[in-house]
Order: sequence, then C-alpha cells, then structure tokens
Amino acid sequence: MLELALPNRSAKPRDVGVTHVLDKGLSVAEVDGMIEVAGASIDIVKLGWGTALATGNLEAKLARYRQHGIPVVLGGTLTELAIAQDRLEDLIAWVKELGLAHFEISDGTIVLPRERKLELIARLAEDFTVLSEVGSKDDTGAITPPYRWVEQMRSELDAGAWLVIAEGREGGTAGIFRPSGEVREGLIDEILHSVDSTRILFDAPRKEQQVWFVRRLGSDVNLGNIAPGDVLSLETLRLGLRSDTLGLARGG
Repeated sequence: MLELALPNRSAKPRDVGVTHVLDKGLSVAEVDGMIEVAGASIDIVKLGWGTALATGNLEAKLARYRQHGIPVVLGGTLTELAIAQDRLEDLIAWVKELGLAHFEISDGTIVLPRERKLELIARLAEDFTVLSEVGSKDDTGAITPPYRWVEQMRSELDAGAWLVIAEGREGGTAGIFRPSGEVREGLIDEILHSVDSTRILFDAPRKEQQVWFVRRLGSDVNLGNIAPGDVLSLETLRLGLRSDTLGLARGG
C-alpha cells in the first residue's frame, strides 16, 4: 500500500477523535456494508430518536453491531419521552436487557430541571457510559447565551458524563449552528475557552461543518450525527485526503 505522511490519528478504542454515527433505520445488510467500508472509523452508533421501538430488526441489528465490536446507544429523544411519561426505570431495565453499555440523556424537547438532569446523569453513570446532550432542538434561531452552554457542559461532565454532545440536530440547523447551517463561531470560541474539547462531541452532520471542526480542532475532534454514507468521507477529511483539509497532511 502507498505510504504517505498523514496526520496522526488515534486508534480504536478511542476516547478522542470519536465518530458517532446516526442509524435512522439501517437494515442488517446495510450495517454490514457500512462496516465493510468504514468499520475501523466508527466508534459508536446511535439508533436515532425512538427508532429502536419501531424498527423490525432491532435484535438482529444489535447482534451485528456487537459482533463487530461497535457500541450502540439509543436516542436521547426516547429518554426524554420515558422521563415525560414517568417510565425511565422501564427504559433503563430495557437498555440493560438489550445488553447496551451506553445511555444518552437529553432535554432538548422536554423541560427537565437542571438538578434533576444532573441527578440522573450521576445515577446512570453508575451503570452506563453516559452521553449527555446540551442545547435546544429549536431551529427557529433562538439563542442560548454561551455562558449557559459552558455552565451546563461543565456541570454535566462533573456529574459523570463521558462526553457532552453539543446539539446540532440531524440537519445541522440548531444549537451550535444557525438555521442556515453556519457554525456559531463565537459560541464555539466561548465554549472552547472553558471546556476541554476532547470531552465534547460536536454534532456535525454536514460536510462543511465537519470541515470547519477538523480545520479548527484537528483530526481527532469528536464528531457526531454522521450519516452512514458519510463515515469514510469524514475519515478522509480527518486524514487530509480531501482538498478541504489537505494542509493537515504532514509536509502538506
């Protein structure tokens, strides 16, 4: 194989440079195809929203991800619904029954008091690797002040979260992004001033957003809500194998 001077890239299992993939309803065959092409670049898969309750292939798909050593987490929306219906204990029991080691908690849609969310993170962290999401799913342009982002991220990490997810939605039109998809650069600057970037998973579903974060934070930035068909494309961005990030290559 051709050897080139490429950026240093962390190896699996990763704590940095995480690629978090959004499975919106893949078939087992599609899972196999994705892993055949880019399995070495996938660190965790989220079964988006409440798809775990609606899909017809849940057990088979989880078995296939398990076979390939790729952890799975259920969508935070499912957690929010369970909390709203006072069924969180049932959800926790089901996640354990499914053999999942990760748990996502968010409050982008429901109203969840801060102290309650922190208590839940601490409680869930006793049994799971917790991803907690910060930011609203509102894509109307409503802005949460940067200091609130920082305060929430730091407190949720202190409560026991492995990573905090910087909300961007599947379409990259909310949270850390403007409705147009443009990165809120001032917000990101404020966050990075006070929070360790290696503890943040930035939603970045669009190519231009991925390019921005890779250029800003390097090959080992944690990126989430990546479409299955974009995993290999993102990896080439991380490695400086596309014109957008060619300068990352050593000697480039």
